[in-house]
Amino acid sequence: LDWRKLVREFESLTLRQKRSRYWTRFLCVVCRFFSECYNELMAKDELINWEAREYIVQERNVGWWVGFALVVLVLAAIALFMKLYSFLVVIVVAAIALVVYVTREPRTLHYSLSKDGLSEGNNLYAFDEFKSFGILNEDNHYSLVLMPKKRFAMRVTVFFPEAEGEQIVDMFGARLPMEPVKLDLLDKMVRWLRI
Repeated sequence: LDWRKLVREFESLTLRQKRSRYWTRFLCVVCRFFSECYNELMAKDELINWEAREYIVQERNVGWWVGFALVVLVLAAIALFMKLYSFLVVIVVAAIALVVYVTREPRTLHYSLSKDGLSEGNNLYAFDEFKSFGILNEDNHYSLVLMPKKRFAMRVTVFFPEAEGEQIVDMFGARLPMEPVKLDLLDKMVRWLRI
C-alpha cells in the first residue's frame, strides 16, 4: 500500500466524488495507514540518548602497585615452595590479566532509552527482564542499577550524566518500581581493592 499513490488519487477527484460514501471509506483507510506508520515510527523512536564511561577509573598510587607486587610474589613463593607449578602459572596469568585490565582506559559506551528498553551499543535490555531499578551516587558519578527477574542473573549498572538523570529516572519509573540499592559484597570488595 503506497500512500503517495493514495494521496494522488484523492487529489485528482472532484468535490462530489470526495463527498461520496466510497471516498469516505477511502479516507478512513488512508488515515488508518498513516496512523499505523506513525505508531511504528514512534515505537522505534529513541527517546533519550547519552554516552558514559564503562566504569569509574580508580586512582592507584605507588603503594597500590607495591602491595600488588608483594601479594603476587608471596603467592608465587608459596607455590614454588609447595612445588605447585600449575598454581604458579595461574598466579602469573592472573597477575598479567589484572595488570592489563586496570591499566586500560574504560570504553565510552553509547546508551539509548526507548519504549523497547535500554540499548547499550548493540545489546537491548528490555524492561520486562527486570523487576526494579535504583540509583547509586558514588563520588558524584550517578549510576542506574537494574535488578533482574532471574535469580542468578547479574544486575546491570549503567552510568549516566547528571543532566539527563531526571528524564532517565522518569522513564524507568513509569515502567519499573524504584527501590533503594546498595553496593553488594563483590562491589564493595572491588572498590576497596581499587580494581
